[in-house]
Amino acid sequence: MSTPKVHHAAPRPQPRPRSDYRVFRTIGTRWMDNDVYGHVNNVVYYSWFDTAVNGWLIEQGALDIHAGAVIGLVIETQCNYFAPLAFPQTVHAGLRVAHMGSSSVRYEVGLFSAGDEMAAACGHFIHVYVDRETRRPVPLPDQLKHTLETIR
Repeated sequence: MSTPKVHHAAPRPQPRPRSDYRVFRTIGTRWMDNDVYGHVNNVVYYSWFDTAVNGWLIEQGALDIHAGAVIGLVIETQCNYFAPLAFPQTVHAGLRVAHMGSSSVRYEVGLFSAGDEMAAACGHFIHVYVDRETRRPVPLPDQLKHTLETIR
């Protein structure tokens, strides 16, 4: 007689507070972001992740999307949804660096309705930094590493 296997469910993801994030960017929702259910469609959240991280890196002078020798390619992304967001809300995207490898970075992003303390959605994406021409991984440039340390 065999013993039945017990499967333990992974803990359910929980929203994070604003205090978990180091820097914030403001994102305006658009009419077209809402879907037929009256809230922002899930695919828009991934666009916001990309916009928040890359916009911040560009503003910090750590990423030159037009002429830089190194670019970041997304290799993984994920999101958990806790509360709906909808047009015409203002969204605050909180950013932090959860992990820095030799050529990769895991960014964590919290999306907050303006004024809310807990995130409506939390997610991450991982950039691997590569040579623009060869698309082969390269070590994180010093300027990028220095900038990322400020939100680690």
